[in-house]
Amino acid sequence: MNPLLPSLSRRNFLRGAACSLLFAHGGVLGISQALANNPKTRWGLVVDTRLCSAECTACVDACAREHALQTHGRPNTDAQWIRKVRLTDKSTGLVTHLPVMCQHCAHAQCVRVCPTGASYRRADGLVLVNRHVCIGCRYCMMACPYKARGFVHENVEKPAAYSPRGMGTVEGCTLCSHRIDAGRKPACVEACAQVEHGAMLFGNLNDPADPIAKRVVAFSTTALRPELLTDPGVRYQGVNP
Repeated sequence: MNPLLPSLSRRNFLRGAACSLLFAHGGVLGISQALANNPKTRWGLVVDTRLCSAECTACVDACAREHALQTHGRPNTDAQWIRKVRLTDKSTGLVTHLPVMCQHCAHAQCVRVCPTGASYRRADGLVLVNRHVCIGCRYCMMACPYKARGFVHENVEKPAAYSPRGMGTVEGCTLCSHRIDAGRKPACVEACAQVEHGAMLFGNLNDPADPIAKRVVAFSTTALRPELLTDPGVRYQGVNP
């Protein structure tokens, strides 16, 4: 008998047992793993800045509520996973306002420089932080060209169970991965729809039948800092590169 066969058999058995255990303990965790390992999916966001009001903070407020982000009255260090930015086109003088968050890049610089693997990219395109592995070195914050990462300076009281946070670690927008894994849209997208602006379109960029994929094909969209070739999953309409 080939001596490799028993070893291979045990490996397959253990792999199957692990999968069974994962889904037996059910619900969101099982769904999350199935989606995260599906290379046919790349979650993305298209923001139409022409529909984004300068005064509206619905997306920012919804993000803070969803992830229990607390304010301490210190804007420079308070947690903010999504922020509104004002851009002025130097050639035309056109002013646009747009939300900026983690761009969930295919070639994420934060992942490239992380010494522990705490910053990682799921197969479905979401760029996340494993806070159990993060050592707080903040290399990813320096590497991110979009200033989309923050550092937790304060003790965190009553964090959301699906969005654990802890002092001394780095964090950023997850595109509400817990919602996505449960078949829902990110909180910012829902909030934008509720105030009837409809500036945010969420979906699977790799599915030709998905409205977001059709939008990207039919209309011009722009990546922030396109010269860096990070291939963001967040695209903007109405913004010059």
